[in-house]
Amino acid sequence: MDYTFEAYSIPEFCAAHRISRATFYNLITAGTAPRTMKVGGRVLISKEAATDWRKACEKACETVAA
Repeated sequence: MDYTFEAYSIPEFCAAHRISRATFYNLITAGTAPRTMKVGGRVLISKEAATDWRKACEKACETVAA
């Protein structure tokens, strides 16, 4: 069995997606941030949640452009 779990910390997510931490927290306030989970004392974003968030952003852009 493969128990590999890949997730971003908030700083890793921000770096990977080229956004500031302030922007990330603004996304949380707006209700448009990726899903997060708490593991121990850490807040993490799974790779799947990051992918879902990117797809939602792309879909929102397509809707605005149409």
